[in-house]
Amino acid sequence: MLCLRQVCLFTLRHYQARTLSSDLLLSQINSCTHEDEVFSLVGRNKARLSEKHVGIALNVLWQLQKRRPLLLRTSDYIRNHSQFLALCILAENKVEHMEDEAIVDTLYSILRLNVEDHDSLAEVLVTEAWKRLERLSLPALSKFALCLYKQRRHCSPVTGKVAHIVDMKLDSIQDIRILSVLMISISDVISQSFRDRLLQKAEQLLEDKHEVHFNYAKRILQFLQSTKLRYHPLLEKCNEILLRSASHLDIYSISLIFGLYEQLGFDNAEFRLVAKQLLSETVDDCYDPETFAKLFSILGPMASSNVRERLLVTAAYMAEEFSGHQVLVILKTMQKMKCRNSHLLKKMASVLHKHLDSYHVLQLVKLTQYLVVLRFHNLELFAKLKILLFRFLKSSVIPADTAAIIRVLAMLPSFQVEEIIINKAAAVLPQCRLHHLNSIATALVKWSHYDQLHWQNNSELCAKLLQKLNDCGFQRLQKGNNLNLLLEELTHVNGEWFEEVINEETVAMCQRLIDQITRANVLQVSFFLVKTNHRCTPLLDRIASVAVENIHKIHPLEICFILHLFSALNYDPPANEEFFESCIQHLTSNLSCFETHHLVLLGHVLAVAGYFPPVLIKKIFNLAFLSKLDSQLEVLSDTLKQRVHSHLMKLNRAVCLECPEFYIPWFHERYCQRVFRNSSSRVNPLRQHVHRMLTEILGGSNYARISVLTPYYYEIDFECILDENKKPLSYMAQNIPLDDAEGVHLRHDIKEDGRKALPPGAQRIALEFLDSKAFSKDSRHLKGEPAVKKRHLEMLGYRVVQIPHFEWNSMALSTKGEQVEYLKKHLYGTQ
Repeated sequence: MLCLRQVCLFTLRHYQARTLSSDLLLSQINSCTHEDEVFSLVGRNKARLSEKHVGIALNVLWQLQKRRPLLLRTSDYIRNHSQFLALCILAENKVEHMEDEAIVDTLYSILRLNVEDHDSLAEVLVTEAWKRLERLSLPALSKFALCLYKQRRHCSPVTGKVAHIVDMKLDSIQDIRILSVLMISISDVISQSFRDRLLQKAEQLLEDKHEVHFNYAKRILQFLQSTKLRYHPLLEKCNEILLRSASHLDIYSISLIFGLYEQLGFDNAEFRLVAKQLLSETVDDCYDPETFAKLFSILGPMASSNVRERLLVTAAYMAEEFSGHQVLVILKTMQKMKCRNSHLLKKMASVLHKHLDSYHVLQLVKLTQYLVVLRFHNLELFAKLKILLFRFLKSSVIPADTAAIIRVLAMLPSFQVEEIIINKAAAVLPQCRLHHLNSIATALVKWSHYDQLHWQNNSELCAKLLQKLNDCGFQRLQKGNNLNLLLEELTHVNGEWFEEVINEETVAMCQRLIDQITRANVLQVSFFLVKTNHRCTPLLDRIASVAVENIHKIHPLEICFILHLFSALNYDPPANEEFFESCIQHLTSNLSCFETHHLVLLGHVLAVAGYFPPVLIKKIFNLAFLSKLDSQLEVLSDTLKQRVHSHLMKLNRAVCLECPEFYIPWFHERYCQRVFRNSSSRVNPLRQHVHRMLTEILGGSNYARISVLTPYYYEIDFECILDENKKPLSYMAQNIPLDDAEGVHLRHDIKEDGRKALPPGAQRIALEFLDSKAFSKDSRHLKGEPAVKKRHLEMLGYRVVQIPHFEWNSMALSTKGEQVEYLKKHLYGTQ
């Protein structure tokens, strides 16, 4: 008995000593301030290292790296160190004895140290964690899910298992950090209903009054991008968080956010303004090519003239240091900026030669497109691009790649079509989606127009190929039975082939699938109809019905675009008043969802339809609002900026004419003068021909004016004055000057000129010729803008005569005599 007691005491003392020693070693590992200290401890104590020591050592190695700037990290040195390899072997042997959290922490640490995804230790850790998934706490589960995401196991069974656990425990997750990590990690293996539950949970947690870190907002944006969902409520909440965190954002974060916004089709002028200010301050401190390329791509399109010049100079100076990818970024941004700086383009071209062979096919396609759009002339470079593109074309087996190569070959200057292109296109046609067919058709049509086929044999082959391509397009449409898939294919389909060949068949296909129009795709259908310019009443009625039924489930921005469809096509659905009133009530209750320029566009859309909600009009025509609009316009693209300026002018004009009770002044006189001065000549052969006929009808050149500007700057083709007996009145007698023998009247000051009181009973006539753009596709129904112009001209005192192109160009008016009689009837008739 005494002997047994002595043995037990000895064992206990030995265990206590070992524990104390182990605790001391653990403390020493945790106290290390350099990786060599960790490795020294590991080397001296290999025999004593437990699974806990190993896990902590690997974690400390990562924490030491994490504290250093990115450029000063030494991950390569750590991974190649003999003691690190020893640590990994020890960890692999002790995985089964590790605690649940330690397994996940160890996996995370080695992956952050850039150990290969399929390293044996990583594989063993993943397998062991998989076995214990049900036991992992939510923080550990999110960390493990992030590890799987970093290993690109997006669709693996273990990721599916994680998603199942998240589905079961979703209601218990109360930490937005944990949720945001889990969301991006499982985004590829979730159902639509589960996705919607995740979105609702994220919205709920973002309402928390505590400060939300901007990284969580970035992850949610990544989730939306991964699921290809533009969910406005979450986008707006994330944008608010990013604005509050702006001072913490660096150029890499801003670049990532801009990229996500672009892919999600979301933009925010306030965030752009903040980014512009932050980045403008760093222009002179950017010496690293990668950082500068990101800076150039974000800041370039919205920079002020002096900052833009500094960016261009720095880009030219750093050109030799740019990688192939960075050259593409610079050229893409120059295209966005519409910048054709010859010095920088030459620098980029000189650098390109050493990178050309490293580009994959789609990079080469984009490069060629950028250079062509930038009108860069370098025959040697284009010859090299042609050779490389041909090489890819010969080996290509992917229809999308083949179509992209053929489309971009058609962009090359002085390109001669070879038979191999036609044969390659013919081989992939049956596998092509609609936008691929569209790309090939665009190239073939261009070559035909510019006579680049040259050989008759090629012309015949091209004609047969176009016919086969048309047949493939029709077959693809006829076989379709899913509206969402069809809309997805149609997103990038446009141009001559689409408009002339499959436009009507596509609309008919949408009509056959009309029952599939829901709240989820009503916006995409509206986009499609605006693009096709088709006044398909069954589709329009269905869109209106779905919008009214789901009015509170559809984001106000989407309602705005749906209204734009009806406004632009000048169409009233059956329950027109209910439709517009429901939409307007929803919009005016949610004006805070709109940016300043969006409110201007909304105001114009409603004005064209004849609606002027007081709350919206008073909000827009306010000095504080207009001042904010001016500042935000600085960071918008030139195209959008011009559109907003134009629509603000049109809205101002409509309010002045139709709602004088608002007492809104007309303040676009100088803007209209500038636009008119910068526009091209209005006097075309048709106008001159008609003016000669009007001179003959009315009795002299002093009875009609051509290209007349009215008050509020409407331009009308012809103007004349008839007295109460419908006899023409001379402009000379009215002391109204004519500018030349042709009666061209292009006024710059129109406040009083030509607006003197007319004799009693006299009437001004505005004669307008309407081309096909004034009507919806294959229809004689007037679109919104021409209808508004007629309404406003009548308010200005005109009798408006609108002559449609389909009447003027008809066989009934094939001779001059018939045209003269037609004009007389409309001038003197009761119309």
